[in-house]
Amino acid sequence: MASSRTSAAFARRDIHYGWVVVSVTFLTLLVTAAAMSTPGVMIVPLENEFGWSDAQISSALALRILLFGLFGPFAAALMNRFGVRRVIIWALALIAAGLLISLMMTQVWQLVLLWGIVVGIGTGLTAMVLAATVATRWFNHRRGLVMGILAASSATGQLLFLPVIAEFTTRFGWRAALVLIAAALARPASWCSR
Repeated sequence: MASSRTSAAFARRDIHYGWVVVSVTFLTLLVTAAAMSTPGVMIVPLENEFGWSDAQISSALALRILLFGLFGPFAAALMNRFGVRRVIIWALALIAAGLLISLMMTQVWQLVLLWGIVVGIGTGLTAMVLAATVATRWFNHRRGLVMGILAASSATGQLLFLPVIAEFTTRFGWRAALVLIAAALARPASWCSR
């Protein structure tokens, strides 16, 4: 109901509502790209605090990347069945929960569970299949442009967030950096829930 009113308001201004959807999707992919790449910055702080080896930490990160890739086809099926908005809200909630719960982790299996499985599934649900779904549902003539814009969001997210996260981790610790990313994830989630 609220989205139809919003769509009508944009239509009165001769703005295709699909561009609003693209904007929210761009920001969602931007922030999830940051969440996807953030753990790489935290390898050394985790080694220093917990004494875990590179191999142990990297196994969780490798599992995350594997699940990110494997969940793309399932994300498309879930978006068709339950709707894009619902799947994205759940994906953002999964990523944020995985990051926030990891603030209390003390064992390497918890790292594998939270950063490997939970964050891997959450980021996999927001992979490029989201961009393709939005482009296909909202655009006929500018589909390629939309795909290009949304594809750029991943690189842009890493470019913007990684230096900030690295600095935040150096100054305030890895836990503060995770809270920052979780807070950034809350913004697109609030837009999607409207």
